[in-house]
Amino acid sequence: MYNLIIGATSGTIGADRLFEHTDAAIRASFSDAHGPAVDRLTGIPTLLMPEVQNHAGEPPVARLGRISTLRQLGRDYQFTFTPSPHAGAIPIARVVELGHELGVSDTWEWNRTHWAVKDADLFEIAHEAAAPAKLQPTAFTFPTDQPREQDLVAVMMPFNGFDPVYKAIKAGVEDAGFRCLRGDDIWDHEHIMNDVISLIWRAEIIVSDFTGRNANVFYETGIAHSLGRPVVPITQTMADVPFDLQGSRAQQYLPNGEGLAELQKKLAAKLATLR
Repeated sequence: MYNLIIGATSGTIGADRLFEHTDAAIRASFSDAHGPAVDRLTGIPTLLMPEVQNHAGEPPVARLGRISTLRQLGRDYQFTFTPSPHAGAIPIARVVELGHELGVSDTWEWNRTHWAVKDADLFEIAHEAAAPAKLQPTAFTFPTDQPREQDLVAVMMPFNGFDPVYKAIKAGVEDAGFRCLRGDDIWDHEHIMNDVISLIWRAEIIVSDFTGRNANVFYETGIAHSLGRPVVPITQTMADVPFDLQGSRAQQYLPNGEGLAELQKKLAAKLATLR
């Protein structure tokens, strides 16, 4: 249960507005022979906010707290609202989005000064309301129905002319006890980018070859970082590693037989530490 007070931010509300939009059974349980049961109303949390359509200045917010005092003064009731020191302000737009969870079924209720008592867990809903909005990419869709595969290493690298490099990477990955895939190893979707996104999503670790400053590799590595996947960077020259990515030590290699053998060995050792 919680108090929903809309519009009466000055601390005064008319007696005829108390218990508006409140279920009859709830109203009865929060009333006594003298009117509103003060001890019960002050014993539940409160959400205080202005009317949605009637605000000026700063963006309107709702606040979570409690009613510390409540007394009748003529035809009105005066109350003292004490905000919670542990809960920040919540944008009203976010509160309205959660109207169903808050027990508000009539959108007009947001624009009517009144005091209602609602049957809902305010603290749980307020936690959800204060949480950052979940970001959804618009250029692609994450395959959230697919599980993460703990033995899978995904390789982000240029394709043309890099087959010997990929062969060495794959050998190093397998030496560390993983299996290895890159985008052209799979063909589940019409567009290869969908296969790449699926691969990044499912992978436990990402190996990114920045050689040649390939734009696709940078883009795919950024997606991997946003998903929290560990990224192991490799390159033929450190000049190809952007400044923003130099915080992660890249393994430099030479694209000849000896250099690729060394890459295989060092990559296997690195992956073993991440297992």
